[in-house]
Amino acid sequence: MPDAQAPRLLCVEVYEGKPLSYVTETAAGLLEALASDAPRTLFVPTTTRTREQYHRIHLPGPVPQFAICANGGHLLVDGVSDPDWQDRVARRLRDECAPLSEVRAHLADAADPAWLLKDRVAEDLFAYLVVERTLLPDGWVKELAEWAGPLGWTVSLQGRKVYVVPAPLTKSAAVREVARRTGAALTLAAGDSLLDADLLQAADRGWRPGHGELADAGWDAPHITALPESGIAAGEEILRQFIRASAAGPHAGPAFPHPSPSPSSSPSS
Repeated sequence: MPDAQAPRLLCVEVYEGKPLSYVTETAAGLLEALASDAPRTLFVPTTTRTREQYHRIHLPGPVPQFAICANGGHLLVDGVSDPDWQDRVARRLRDECAPLSEVRAHLADAADPAWLLKDRVAEDLFAYLVVERTLLPDGWVKELAEWAGPLGWTVSLQGRKVYVVPAPLTKSAAVREVARRTGAALTLAAGDSLLDADLLQAADRGWRPGHGELADAGWDAPHITALPESGIAAGEEILRQFIRASAAGPHAGPAFPHPSPSPSSSPSS
């Protein structure tokens, strides 16, 4: 939009001394209203970020009681990772997936320094590569996925990052655990990346913005609303939709055959 029409922004994340992430002032007010509606509504930030990366974010409103990090690998309760959930995740990964060390060794052999920028591990749970996407060979990601699938791992290309994540490591599983603990009757979820798809599928209602990998792929489901808004404007609209749907309650609109965790938002990255 023209500079003179741009909304005022609130910085919600600083990295290495520099402002990094923002919401509009309108979105900040909406989020504060949503998060302050406890205990009727429970706002649960849900992200692929590590705990360290998540703790850089300072959202308006009260500090969330629950948050989900590392794509479901860590369930934070009052800011601290829940040890019981950690144990459950560790057992599933050990029983159902090849070890992370095997995946990393394969990535080291398969990646080409000509297009590989960074090789990272998140929370000792999954790996991702930062790549020069224009130089990434056609078919490389597909070949990696075909290798990883039988070992219990999934592969997705999102922007400049190639994620290799254990199949049982999902945001939806962690959200269901929050639902079990709180007895929630309705889940509202939003997300824009391929790693958000399982969360949206598990929700009673979901929204995806007009940007991101899900929009690029045309991903949809009967209970998902594809918003025309993109970027920071989509954040405002998602919050408005959350507030309306939360006020309407679990019996408003069509019913869907999904588990019913707590109302949840997914600021993934």
